[in-house]
Amino acid sequence: MRHFTRALVVVAFLSGGLHAQSLPTVTRAGRVIDSHAQAFVAGGFSPSVAVAVVRGRDTITMKAWGSADLELGVPATANSVYRIGSVTKQFTASAVMQLVEQQKVKLDDSIATYLSTLPAAWHRVTVRQLLNHTSGIPSYTDLGPRWLRRFGEEMTPDTLVALTAAEPMWFEPGTNWRYDNTGYVVLGMLIERVTGHSWETDLNERFFKPLGLSETRNCLTTPLIPRRARGYEKEGGQWENTVYLAMSQPFSAGALCSTIGDLVRWNRALHTGHVVSAGSYAQMTTPEGAASHAALRYGFGLAADTLAGAPVITHGGGIPGFSTGNIWVPSAQLSVTVLTNSGSAPAGRLLKQVVRAALGAPLEQSAPAIPLPAADRKKYVGVYALALPDGAKDLTIAEEDDHLTARIAGQGANLLQYLGNHTFGMSFDPELRLVFTVDGASASKVTLREGGALFEAKRK
Repeated sequence: MRHFTRALVVVAFLSGGLHAQSLPTVTRAGRVIDSHAQAFVAGGFSPSVAVAVVRGRDTITMKAWGSADLELGVPATANSVYRIGSVTKQFTASAVMQLVEQQKVKLDDSIATYLSTLPAAWHRVTVRQLLNHTSGIPSYTDLGPRWLRRFGEEMTPDTLVALTAAEPMWFEPGTNWRYDNTGYVVLGMLIERVTGHSWETDLNERFFKPLGLSETRNCLTTPLIPRRARGYEKEGGQWENTVYLAMSQPFSAGALCSTIGDLVRWNRALHTGHVVSAGSYAQMTTPEGAASHAALRYGFGLAADTLAGAPVITHGGGIPGFSTGNIWVPSAQLSVTVLTNSGSAPAGRLLKQVVRAALGAPLEQSAPAIPLPAADRKKYVGVYALALPDGAKDLTIAEEDDHLTARIAGQGANLLQYLGNHTFGMSFDPELRLVFTVDGASASKVTLREGGALFEAKRK
Protein backbone atom coordinates (compact mmCIF):
# COMPACT_ATOMS: atom_id res chain seq x y z
CA MET A 1 0.00 0.00 0.00
CA ARG A 2 1.41 3.30 -1.08
CA HIS A 3 0.50 6.75 -2.45
CA PHE A 4 -1.62 6.62 -5.62
CA THR A 5 -0.76 3.07 -6.71
CA ARG A 6 -0.11 2.26 -3.06
CA ALA A 7 1.18 -1.26 -3.60
CA LEU A 8 3.91 0.02 -5.82
CA VAL A 9 6.71 -0.39 -3.28
CA VAL A 10 9.49 1.10 -5.36
CA VAL A 11 9.19 4.17 -7.57
CA ALA A 12 11.22 3.97 -10.78
CA PHE A 13 13.51 6.94 -11.30
CA LEU A 14 14.44 9.11 -14.26
CA SER A 15 18.15 9.41 -14.88
CA GLY A 16 20.33 12.43 -15.45
CA GLY A 17 24.00 13.36 -15.09
CA LEU A 18 25.87 13.01 -11.78
CA HIS A 19 29.49 13.85 -11.13
CA ALA A 20 31.24 13.72 -7.78
CA GLN A 21 32.57 17.25 -8.17
CA SER A 22 29.03 18.63 -8.56
CA LEU A 23 27.89 17.67 -5.05
CA PRO A 24 26.47 20.77 -3.37
CA THR A 25 27.58 21.99 0.04
CA VAL A 26 25.67 20.81 3.10
CA THR A 27 24.24 24.29 3.61
CA ARG A 28 23.07 24.67 0.03
CA ALA A 29 21.52 21.20 -0.18
CA GLY A 30 19.92 21.65 3.25
CA ARG A 31 18.18 24.86 2.21
CA VAL A 32 16.64 23.24 -0.86
CA ILE A 33 15.57 20.13 1.03
CA ASP A 34 14.06 22.08 3.91
CA SER A 35 12.12 24.23 1.46
CA HIS A 36 10.65 21.17 -0.28
CA ALA A 37 9.71 19.51 3.02
CA GLN A 38 8.00 22.66 4.30
CA ALA A 39 6.09 23.01 1.03
CA PHE A 40 5.07 19.36 1.22
CA VAL A 41 3.25 19.91 4.50
CA ALA A 42 1.97 23.37 3.58
CA GLY A 43 0.56 21.91 0.36
CA GLY A 44 -1.60 19.49 2.33
CA PHE A 45 0.11 16.28 1.20
CA SER A 46 0.54 15.04 4.77
CA PRO A 47 -0.06 16.37 8.29
CA SER A 48 3.67 15.88 8.87
CA VAL A 49 6.86 14.72 7.24
CA ALA A 50 10.17 13.69 8.77
CA VAL A 51 13.26 13.76 6.55
CA ALA A 52 16.77 12.45 7.17
CA VAL A 53 19.55 13.09 4.66
CA VAL A 54 23.06 11.93 5.53
CA ARG A 55 25.82 12.05 2.91
CA GLY A 56 29.04 10.40 4.00
CA ARG A 57 29.74 11.83 7.45
CA ASP A 58 27.67 14.95 6.83
CA THR A 59 24.14 15.27 8.17
CA ILE A 60 22.39 17.55 5.71
CA THR A 61 18.92 17.35 7.28
CA MET A 62 17.42 15.50 10.24
CA LYS A 63 14.14 17.28 10.87
CA ALA A 64 10.36 17.02 10.92
CA TRP A 65 7.61 19.43 9.92
CA GLY A 66 3.91 19.55 10.74
CA SER A 67 1.82 17.60 13.24
CA ALA A 68 2.28 14.05 14.50
CA ASP A 69 -1.18 14.20 16.12
CA LEU A 70 -3.77 16.63 14.79
CA GLU A 71 -6.31 16.07 17.57
CA LEU A 72 -3.85 16.77 20.37
CA GLY A 73 -1.82 19.34 18.46
CA VAL A 74 1.46 17.44 18.89
CA PRO A 75 4.20 18.65 16.56
CA ALA A 76 6.28 16.11 14.70
CA THR A 77 9.97 15.87 15.59
CA ALA A 78 12.96 13.93 14.31
CA ASN A 79 12.16 11.41 17.07
CA SER A 80 8.53 10.84 16.04
CA VAL A 81 7.77 7.16 15.42
CA TYR A 82 6.01 6.28 12.14
CA ARG A 83 4.78 3.01 10.69
CA ILE A 84 7.14 2.11 7.85
CA GLY A 85 5.06 -0.55 6.05
CA SER A 86 6.97 -2.62 3.52
CA VAL A 87 10.37 -1.19 4.45
CA THR A 88 9.96 -3.99 7.02
CA LYS A 89 10.73 -6.50 4.26
CA GLN A 90 14.43 -5.66 4.14
CA PHE A 91 14.73 -6.51 7.84
CA THR A 92 12.96 -9.83 7.30
CA ALA A 93 15.08 -10.60 4.22
CA SER A 94 18.28 -9.73 6.09
CA ALA A 95 17.34 -12.10 8.92
CA VAL A 96 16.74 -14.91 6.42
CA MET A 97 20.10 -14.24 4.77
CA GLN A 98 21.88 -14.43 8.12
CA LEU A 99 20.24 -17.82 8.63
CA VAL A 100 21.48 -18.83 5.17
CA GLU A 101 25.01 -17.76 6.14
CA GLN A 102 24.70 -19.86 9.30
CA GLN A 103 23.67 -22.83 7.10
CA LYS A 104 20.36 -23.11 8.91
CA VAL A 105 18.40 -22.29 5.74
CA LYS A 106 19.10 -23.00 2.06
CA LEU A 107 17.79 -20.59 -0.55
CA ASP A 108 16.80 -23.27 -3.04
CA ASP A 109 15.10 -25.56 -0.56
CA SER A 110 11.35 -25.95 -0.82
CA ILE A 111 9.66 -23.89 1.86
CA ALA A 112 7.97 -27.15 2.89
CA THR A 113 11.38 -28.29 4.18
CA TYR A 114 10.79 -25.92 7.08
CA LEU A 115 7.00 -25.44 7.08
CA SER A 116 5.43 -28.76 6.11
CA THR A 117 1.85 -27.69 6.95
CA LEU A 118 1.63 -25.04 4.24
CA PRO A 119 -0.86 -25.72 1.39
CA ALA A 120 0.36 -28.52 -0.86
CA ALA A 121 0.48 -26.25 -3.94
CA TRP A 122 2.95 -24.02 -2.12
CA HIS A 123 5.44 -26.84 -1.57
CA ARG A 124 6.93 -26.19 -5.02
CA VAL A 125 8.04 -22.73 -3.86
CA THR A 126 11.62 -22.13 -2.75
CA VAL A 127 12.90 -19.72 -0.11
CA ARG A 128 14.59 -17.71 -2.87
CA GLN A 129 11.29 -17.27 -4.72
CA LEU A 130 9.60 -15.97 -1.57
CA LEU A 131 12.37 -13.42 -1.08
CA ASN A 132 12.12 -11.96 -4.59
CA HIS A 133 8.33 -12.24 -5.15
CA THR A 134 8.51 -14.91 -7.86
CA SER A 135 6.71 -17.59 -5.83
CA GLY A 136 3.24 -17.24 -7.37
CA ILE A 137 1.63 -17.64 -3.93
CA PRO A 138 -1.51 -15.45 -3.83
CA SER A 139 -1.27 -12.50 -1.46
CA TYR A 140 -3.94 -11.88 1.14
CA THR A 141 -3.76 -8.15 0.39
CA ASP A 142 -5.15 -8.93 -3.08
CA LEU A 143 -8.44 -10.31 -1.79
CA GLY A 144 -10.30 -7.00 -1.99
CA PRO A 145 -13.44 -6.72 0.16
CA ARG A 146 -12.94 -10.24 1.54
CA TRP A 147 -9.84 -8.93 3.32
CA LEU A 148 -10.77 -5.28 3.75
CA ARG A 149 -13.82 -6.05 5.87
CA ARG A 150 -11.54 -7.94 8.28
CA PHE A 151 -9.05 -5.08 8.75
CA GLY A 152 -9.88 -4.85 12.46
CA GLU A 153 -9.25 -8.51 13.32
CA GLU A 154 -6.05 -9.57 15.03
CA MET A 155 -4.63 -12.49 13.03
CA THR A 156 -1.89 -15.04 13.53
CA PRO A 157 0.44 -15.92 10.63
CA ASP A 158 -1.43 -19.22 10.23
CA THR A 159 -4.70 -17.30 9.84
CA LEU A 160 -3.12 -15.02 7.24
CA VAL A 161 -1.93 -18.07 5.28
CA ALA A 162 -5.40 -19.59 5.52
CA LEU A 163 -6.92 -16.53 3.82
CA THR A 164 -5.43 -17.56 0.47
CA ALA A 165 -4.74 -21.27 1.05
CA ALA A 166 -7.57 -22.31 -1.28
CA GLU A 167 -6.80 -19.68 -3.94
CA PRO A 168 -5.12 -20.85 -7.18
CA MET A 169 -1.46 -20.03 -7.62
CA TRP A 170 -0.87 -16.83 -9.59
CA PHE A 171 1.69 -18.58 -11.80
CA GLU A 172 4.14 -21.45 -11.75
CA PRO A 173 6.86 -20.63 -9.20
CA GLY A 174 9.81 -18.80 -10.71
CA THR A 175 8.14 -17.97 -14.03
CA ASN A 176 6.86 -14.47 -13.24
CA TRP A 177 7.04 -11.64 -10.70
CA ARG A 178 4.26 -10.19 -8.56
CA TYR A 179 4.54 -8.34 -5.28
CA ASP A 180 3.41 -10.67 -2.54
CA ASN A 181 2.77 -9.88 1.13
CA THR A 182 1.77 -13.45 1.98
CA GLY A 183 5.20 -14.57 0.76
CA TYR A 184 6.88 -12.37 3.35
CA VAL A 185 4.49 -13.55 6.06
CA VAL A 186 5.69 -17.08 5.26
CA LEU A 187 9.30 -15.88 5.58
CA GLY A 188 8.50 -14.60 9.07
CA MET A 189 7.07 -18.02 9.88
CA LEU A 190 10.29 -19.58 8.54
CA ILE A 191 12.37 -17.40 10.88
CA GLU A 192 10.22 -18.42 13.83
CA ARG A 193 10.43 -22.13 13.00
CA VAL A 194 14.21 -22.15 12.50
CA THR A 195 15.12 -19.93 15.48
CA GLY A 196 12.52 -21.21 17.93
CA HIS A 197 11.35 -17.74 18.93
CA SER A 198 9.08 -15.04 17.57
CA TRP A 199 9.87 -12.91 14.53
CA GLU A 200 9.66 -9.83 16.75
CA THR A 201 12.12 -11.25 19.29
CA ASP A 202 14.47 -12.39 16.53
CA LEU A 203 14.69 -8.94 14.94
CA ASN A 204 15.10 -7.29 18.31
CA GLU A 205 18.01 -9.52 19.29
CA ARG A 206 19.50 -9.83 15.80
CA PHE A 207 19.35 -6.18 14.69
CA PHE A 208 17.65 -3.64 16.93
CA LYS A 209 19.75 -4.06 20.08
CA PRO A 210 23.16 -4.63 18.43
CA LEU A 211 22.74 -1.73 15.99
CA GLY A 212 21.26 0.71 18.51
CA LEU A 213 17.89 0.90 16.74
CA SER A 214 16.11 1.77 19.97
CA GLU A 215 13.01 3.23 18.29
CA THR A 216 12.42 0.41 15.80
CA ARG A 217 9.93 -2.26 16.83
CA ASN A 218 6.91 -4.35 15.97
CA CYS A 219 4.26 -1.63 15.77
CA LEU A 220 1.38 -3.39 17.49
CA THR A 221 -1.60 -1.30 18.53
CA THR A 222 -1.81 -2.01 22.26
CA PRO A 223 1.75 -1.37 23.57
CA LEU A 224 2.62 2.18 24.61
CA ILE A 225 5.07 3.56 22.05
CA PRO A 226 6.49 6.96 23.02
CA ARG A 227 6.16 9.68 20.36
CA ARG A 228 4.03 7.47 18.11
CA ALA A 229 2.57 9.48 15.20
CA ARG A 230 -1.08 9.00 14.28
CA GLY A 231 -2.04 8.11 10.71
CA TYR A 232 -4.45 10.05 8.52
CA GLU A 233 -6.22 10.06 5.18
CA LYS A 234 -7.78 13.02 3.38
CA GLU A 235 -11.49 12.90 2.57
CA GLY A 236 -13.28 15.78 0.89
CA GLY A 237 -10.27 18.01 1.44
CA GLN A 238 -10.23 17.33 5.20
CA TRP A 239 -7.97 15.09 7.27
CA GLU A 240 -9.58 12.06 8.91
CA ASN A 241 -8.15 9.35 11.15
CA THR A 242 -7.10 6.42 8.99
CA VAL A 243 -9.05 3.17 8.99
CA TYR A 244 -8.17 0.86 11.87
CA LEU A 245 -5.87 -1.99 10.85
CA ALA A 246 -5.01 -4.70 13.39
CA MET A 247 -1.22 -4.51 13.29
CA SER A 248 -0.72 -8.24 13.76
CA GLN A 249 -1.81 -8.58 10.13
CA PRO A 250 1.20 -6.97 8.36
CA PHE A 251 3.55 -9.14 10.47
CA SER A 252 6.94 -9.73 8.81
CA ALA A 253 5.72 -8.11 5.56
CA GLY A 254 5.07 -4.66 7.01
CA ALA A 255 4.51 -4.33 10.76
CA LEU A 256 7.51 -2.30 11.90
CA CYS A 257 7.61 1.31 12.96
CA SER A 258 10.72 3.44 13.27
CA THR A 259 12.21 6.94 13.19
CA ILE A 260 14.31 8.72 10.60
CA GLY A 261 17.36 8.46 12.86
CA ASP A 262 17.05 4.71 13.26
CA LEU A 263 16.58 4.20 9.52
CA VAL A 264 19.73 6.21 8.79
CA ARG A 265 21.64 3.91 11.16
CA TRP A 266 20.04 0.86 9.53
CA ASN A 267 20.83 2.05 6.00
CA ARG A 268 24.47 2.64 6.82
CA ALA A 269 24.85 -0.70 8.61
CA LEU A 270 23.10 -2.72 5.89
CA HIS A 271 24.81 -1.08 2.93
CA THR A 272 28.34 -0.98 4.37
CA GLY A 273 28.73 -4.62 5.34
CA HIS A 274 27.63 -4.64 8.98
CA VAL A 275 24.46 -6.73 8.61
CA VAL A 276 25.06 -9.48 6.03
CA SER A 277 28.11 -10.75 4.14
CA ALA A 278 29.18 -9.25 0.84
CA GLY A 279 27.84 -12.29 -0.98
CA SER A 280 24.46 -12.08 0.73
CA TYR A 281 24.24 -8.36 0.09
CA ALA A 282 24.95 -8.92 -3.60
CA GLN A 283 22.03 -11.36 -3.76
CA MET A 284 19.74 -8.97 -1.89
CA THR A 285 20.50 -6.14 -4.32
CA THR A 286 20.78 -8.03 -7.62
CA PRO A 287 17.51 -8.91 -9.38
CA GLU A 288 17.61 -12.31 -11.05
CA GLY A 289 15.35 -14.49 -13.15
CA ALA A 290 11.80 -13.23 -13.53
CA ALA A 291 12.48 -10.51 -10.94
CA SER A 292 15.12 -8.96 -13.21
CA HIS A 293 12.57 -8.43 -15.99
CA ALA A 294 9.81 -6.98 -13.80
CA ALA A 295 8.82 -3.33 -13.79
CA LEU A 296 10.38 -3.22 -10.33
CA ARG A 297 13.82 -4.81 -10.45
CA TYR A 298 13.63 -6.70 -7.18
CA GLY A 299 16.32 -8.51 -5.21
CA PHE A 300 15.54 -9.73 -1.70
CA GLY A 301 13.58 -7.07 0.20
CA LEU A 302 15.33 -4.39 -1.86
CA ALA A 303 15.20 -3.09 -5.43
CA ALA A 304 17.90 -1.79 -7.74
CA ASP A 305 17.30 1.33 -9.80
CA THR A 306 18.91 4.58 -10.93
CA LEU A 307 18.30 8.20 -10.01
CA ALA A 308 20.09 11.19 -11.52
CA GLY A 309 22.45 8.80 -13.30
CA ALA A 310 23.47 7.05 -10.08
CA PRO A 311 22.67 3.45 -9.11
CA VAL A 312 20.42 3.33 -6.06
CA ILE A 313 19.09 0.66 -3.72
CA THR A 314 15.60 1.39 -2.48
CA HIS A 315 12.29 0.23 -1.06
CA GLY A 316 9.22 2.20 -0.12
CA GLY A 317 6.44 1.40 2.28
CA GLY A 318 2.74 2.12 2.51
CA ILE A 319 0.21 1.11 5.13
CA PRO A 320 -3.06 2.78 6.19
CA GLY A 321 -2.21 6.27 7.40
CA PHE A 322 1.48 6.23 6.46
CA SER A 323 3.72 6.41 3.39
CA THR A 324 7.50 5.93 3.47
CA GLY A 325 10.45 6.40 1.13
CA ASN A 326 13.91 5.01 1.87
CA ILE A 327 16.96 4.94 -0.39
CA TRP A 328 20.72 4.41 -0.45
CA VAL A 329 23.01 5.92 -3.12
CA PRO A 330 26.30 3.98 -2.97
CA SER A 331 28.38 6.41 -5.05
CA ALA A 332 27.75 9.24 -2.59
CA GLN A 333 27.29 7.12 0.56
CA LEU A 334 23.95 8.90 0.72
CA SER A 335 21.06 7.79 2.93
CA VAL A 336 17.66 9.45 2.50
CA THR A 337 14.51 8.61 4.44
CA VAL A 338 11.09 10.28 4.17
CA LEU A 339 8.37 9.37 6.69
CA THR A 340 4.81 10.73 6.43
CA ASN A 341 1.60 10.16 8.39
CA SER A 342 -0.73 10.15 5.41
CA GLY A 343 -1.42 6.97 3.48
CA SER A 344 -1.94 8.92 0.25
CA ALA A 345 1.12 11.17 0.66
CA PRO A 346 3.49 11.11 -2.34
CA ALA A 347 6.50 10.21 -0.22
CA GLY A 348 8.30 8.84 -3.29
CA ARG A 349 7.94 12.14 -5.11
CA LEU A 350 9.47 14.09 -2.21
CA LEU A 351 12.16 11.44 -1.82
CA LYS A 352 13.29 11.88 -5.41
CA GLN A 353 13.49 15.66 -5.09
CA VAL A 354 15.46 15.35 -1.85
CA VAL A 355 17.92 12.89 -3.40
CA ARG A 356 18.41 15.16 -6.40
CA ALA A 357 19.04 18.13 -4.13
CA ALA A 358 21.61 16.18 -2.11
CA LEU A 359 23.39 15.08 -5.30
CA GLY A 360 23.26 18.47 -6.97
CA ALA A 361 21.16 17.08 -9.83
CA PRO A 362 18.44 19.15 -11.54
CA LEU A 363 15.10 19.04 -9.75
CA GLU A 364 12.09 17.67 -11.60
CA GLN A 365 9.59 20.15 -12.98
CA SER A 366 5.91 19.60 -13.64
CA ALA A 367 4.68 19.99 -17.21
CA PRO A 368 2.32 22.95 -17.75
CA ALA A 369 -1.36 22.08 -17.78
CA ILE A 370 -3.56 22.71 -20.87
CA PRO A 371 -7.18 23.93 -20.50
CA LEU A 372 -9.70 21.17 -21.20
CA PRO A 373 -13.27 22.10 -22.26
CA ALA A 374 -16.18 20.57 -20.35
CA ALA A 375 -17.35 18.60 -23.40
CA ASP A 376 -13.96 16.91 -23.67
CA ARG A 377 -13.72 16.15 -19.95
CA LYS A 378 -16.75 13.87 -20.20
CA LYS A 379 -14.82 11.46 -22.46
CA TYR A 380 -12.72 10.33 -19.55
CA VAL A 381 -15.25 10.24 -16.69
CA GLY A 382 -15.97 6.71 -15.44
CA VAL A 383 -14.72 3.78 -13.37
CA TYR A 384 -11.79 1.69 -14.60
CA ALA A 385 -10.41 -1.62 -13.25
CA LEU A 386 -6.75 -0.84 -12.58
CA ALA A 387 -4.49 -3.91 -12.50
CA LEU A 388 -1.94 -3.31 -9.73
CA PRO A 389 0.74 -5.61 -8.28
CA ASP A 390 -1.49 -6.31 -5.26
CA GLY A 391 -4.64 -6.89 -7.30
CA ALA A 392 -7.22 -4.89 -9.27
CA LYS A 393 -8.63 -1.72 -7.75
CA ASP A 394 -11.27 0.69 -9.03
CA LEU A 395 -9.85 3.86 -10.52
CA THR A 396 -12.55 6.52 -10.63
CA ILE A 397 -12.21 9.52 -12.94
CA ALA A 398 -14.66 12.22 -11.90
CA GLU A 399 -15.49 15.76 -12.93
CA GLU A 400 -15.34 18.31 -10.12
CA ASP A 401 -16.02 21.96 -10.93
CA ASP A 402 -13.85 22.70 -13.98
CA HIS A 403 -11.33 19.88 -13.66
CA LEU A 404 -10.97 16.10 -13.48
CA THR A 405 -9.86 14.03 -10.51
CA ALA A 406 -8.53 10.49 -10.20
CA ARG A 407 -9.16 8.32 -7.19
CA ILE A 408 -8.09 4.75 -6.45
CA ALA A 409 -10.44 2.86 -4.14
CA GLY A 410 -9.53 3.52 -0.52
CA GLN A 411 -7.57 6.71 -1.25
CA GLY A 412 -8.27 10.40 -1.65
CA ALA A 413 -8.92 12.13 -4.96
CA ASN A 414 -6.02 13.67 -6.90
CA LEU A 415 -6.35 16.63 -9.27
CA LEU A 416 -5.48 15.79 -12.89
CA GLN A 417 -3.60 18.15 -15.20
CA TYR A 418 -4.31 17.80 -18.91
CA LEU A 419 -1.10 17.65 -20.97
CA GLY A 420 -2.61 17.01 -24.40
CA ASN A 421 -3.10 13.90 -26.58
CA HIS A 422 -5.41 12.20 -24.03
CA THR A 423 -2.62 12.38 -21.42
CA PHE A 424 -2.89 13.66 -17.86
CA GLY A 425 -0.34 14.30 -15.14
CA MET A 426 -0.52 15.02 -11.44
CA SER A 427 1.00 17.98 -9.67
CA PHE A 428 2.60 15.87 -6.92
CA ASP A 429 4.63 13.70 -9.32
CA PRO A 430 5.91 14.93 -12.71
CA GLU A 431 6.69 11.35 -13.77
CA LEU A 432 3.20 9.98 -13.26
CA ARG A 433 1.01 9.86 -16.35
CA LEU A 434 -2.51 8.66 -17.13
CA VAL A 435 -2.83 7.96 -20.86
CA PHE A 436 -6.36 7.27 -22.11
CA THR A 437 -7.34 5.25 -25.16
CA VAL A 438 -10.38 6.96 -26.66
CA ASP A 439 -12.74 5.07 -28.96
CA GLY A 440 -15.46 7.31 -30.32
CA ALA A 441 -17.13 9.42 -27.67
CA SER A 442 -15.45 7.98 -24.59
CA ALA A 443 -12.27 6.35 -23.30
CA SER A 444 -12.18 2.56 -23.29
CA LYS A 445 -9.13 2.22 -21.08
CA VAL A 446 -6.38 4.13 -19.34
CA THR A 447 -2.73 3.27 -18.82
CA LEU A 448 -0.98 4.45 -15.67
CA ARG A 449 2.70 5.14 -16.16
CA GLU A 450 4.74 5.64 -13.00
CA GLY A 451 8.45 5.75 -13.64
CA GLY A 452 9.21 2.64 -15.71
CA ALA A 453 6.10 0.73 -14.61
CA LEU A 454 2.92 0.40 -16.69
CA PHE A 455 -0.51 -0.54 -15.33
CA GLU A 456 -3.61 -0.85 -17.50
CA ALA A 457 -7.20 -0.17 -16.52
CA LYS A 458 -10.20 -1.07 -18.67
CA ARG A 459 -13.47 0.80 -18.34
CA LYS A 460 -15.99 -1.14 -16.26
